Amino acid sequence: MKSYKVKDMMVPLSEYATVHDDATLYEAVLSLEKAQAEFHQSSYRHRAILVLSKENKVIGKISQLDVLKALEPKYNEMLNGHGLHHFGFTNNFMKSMLKEYRLFENSMENLCKKAAEQNVKNFMYTPSQGEYIDANATLDVATHQLVVGRHQSLLVTEDSGIIGVLRLTDVFTAVYQTMRACC
Repeated sequence: MKSYKVKDMMVPLSEYATVHDDATLYEAVLSLEKAQAEFHQSSYRHRAILVLSKENKVIGKISQLDVLKALEPKYNEMLNGHGLHHFGFTNNFMKSMLKEYRLFENSMENLCKKAAEQNVKNFMYTPSQGEYIDANATLDVATHQLVVGRHQSLLVTEDSGIIGVLRLTDVFTAVYQTMRACC
């Protein structure tokens, strides 16, 4: 696993979906759609949008789950950044919350329109220190970081700048190809 380098498996920043921090959520979704259509490296599509400052520095990330959470503003109050399954709540309890909190009472069209007009800063999250990895790190280091942090991707750094994204699916592909070759 030490022969694989992160920089050889990552998706370059130029091929990833990005928007500036003054973009709307709709513009972010369009950027993701465009990046997915243009990305030919593998059959696995991008699942996040990187948010850039005016200086083109990555300052945040919006996942597909963040877009879905944006449809219903009450989720921010309810979840406080945590999924309820982690607390041991049953599916029946979570379904009852739909009624109690009056979630999704408006039509899907109205919810989508309202969310689409919001600024991406309202929905992005700032990656933690554990979501960055050096371009010269090896596959074992990347695997460990993804597993322990339960991350879907890592931001790849070189010379204190972000140059790409290492996705969980790219690491998994390298692992299964190695497994197939040696078994």
